[in-house]
Amino acid sequence: MSSPQQEIPKDGLPGLKENFKYDAIAGFLVFLLALPLSLGIAKAGEFPPAMGVLTAMIGGMLVALFSGSHLTIKGPAAGLITIVAGCVLAFGGGEQGWRMALGVMVVSGVLQVIIGFLKAGSLSDFFPHSAVHGMLAAIGVIIISKQVHIMLGIDPADLVGMKAVDLYMAIPNSIMNANITIAILGLISLALMFIMPKVKNTILKKIPAPMLILLIVIPAAIFLDFKTTQPAHVLVEIGDFWGVIGFNPDFSGIGTGVFWKYVLMFLIIGTLESALTVKAIDGLDPWKRQSNYNKDIVAVGAGNTLAAILGGSPAISEVARSSANVGFGARTRWANFFHGFFLFIAMLLMIPVIELIPNAALAAMLVFVGFRLAHPHEFFKTYKIGSEQLTIFVVTILVTVATDLLVGIASGILTKFVFHIVNGAKISNLFKARYNLNKDDSGKYLLTIKDAAIFSNLIGFKKGFHQIEKGKEVVIDFQQATLVDHTFMEFLEHFEMEHVRHGGIVDVRGFEYFDRFSDHPLSGRKIKKS
Repeated sequence: MSSPQQEIPKDGLPGLKENFKYDAIAGFLVFLLALPLSLGIAKAGEFPPAMGVLTAMIGGMLVALFSGSHLTIKGPAAGLITIVAGCVLAFGGGEQGWRMALGVMVVSGVLQVIIGFLKAGSLSDFFPHSAVHGMLAAIGVIIISKQVHIMLGIDPADLVGMKAVDLYMAIPNSIMNANITIAILGLISLALMFIMPKVKNTILKKIPAPMLILLIVIPAAIFLDFKTTQPAHVLVEIGDFWGVIGFNPDFSGIGTGVFWKYVLMFLIIGTLESALTVKAIDGLDPWKRQSNYNKDIVAVGAGNTLAAILGGSPAISEVARSSANVGFGARTRWANFFHGFFLFIAMLLMIPVIELIPNAALAAMLVFVGFRLAHPHEFFKTYKIGSEQLTIFVVTILVTVATDLLVGIASGILTKFVFHIVNGAKISNLFKARYNLNKDDSGKYLLTIKDAAIFSNLIGFKKGFHQIEKGKEVVIDFQQATLVDHTFMEFLEHFEMEHVRHGGIVDVRGFEYFDRFSDHPLSGRKIKKS
């Protein structure tokens, strides 16, 4: 029997026919996961909840047709909640804030398409991994700070204007004033989110935890008659979903600094998160296919532009749903299409049922997502790579929580530059890749790395690596290098795996002359003092 690597699934319409069963089933299971999460993410971002479903529909049914990745699921993501909510509130909140935020997102979406066509997908390499992970952890901290109150049945109107620190300080008060009935459902939902991933039973593992939660909370809402016995904020409100869809953005803020600040945040953070997810899912792909990052950015940008025009929240390649998609046996991007198609059917036929979902259940799902982003394991994992990585990670978290994502990620990058300069990197070398690439008569390559090989000049080094033919022998010599950081080490490992997979030979030399920053195999390292 042939290996999966030899039987690469077909793409396009032939792929739809060949893999229909696998992709339709995976798409349906992801739909069960995506429906409640899309509602919750949109609501947490101060958008009408159903607009998150609209975005996921577009991310599936449209973006899937043009995307450059094979197994990612496109839709609203928890990582953008703080930017979306901040943008809406910066423009006054409510319907006005929503429409003006949509104007920001249309411009950002168009720019995303442009940078994709300009082949700027590699710019994601400029951001050090420790700073990116710190940004994601900070997002998790911020998400939890608000959603824990809603999980306890507190009216979101009582939380308006409160920063993350204030929200954490207010948790004891919310516990004392919790809506007991709603809080019980919220806590049950949260417990299921933690318990279900640990279940060993093969059949139960196939049921997405969010769907199991809905199977409990919706009947509870019917039995306890939440429609008449609970305040309006307790249940999801869809309203006239199909009537609201139309031309919704307001561009009246385009002349303000706030408008362009959020355009930049959506563009940088959204594109960066999406690219990192595509890279991660490529690693999970059983067929080890390589995505086209630039094509994927164009597709996501086009989807975001349309979604914002119609009223939807922004989308990226979402990591949790994409990982689940792989686990559910998806083979091609048609699984993403089917996930969007089933959401479309749900919004045609199931709105009365969706409006029976307690917001506390959605909040519990988001608290779990936030916990996963800011899991203590992330701190330990980062520390194992090196204490300097932990410092960058923590600085990014603290500054992000205290200010915003853009300042937070900038602070992480600045901190890493400081470490590099202290460790011997020349300022003139921070953005310039210095190397020699030679090829002998036998076809063997010699790539000599010089001076600092770090995140900020990785794009330049990539040009040299891309000149090496697949299947050839290559010697990569670091004897003339002075500093190699963790981001470069991760890239080097990925290059070596891919080159060997295509029949090549990689011989890395010179690291015996370096001191490592930790025992981690991919830790940064600097040349030993003579």
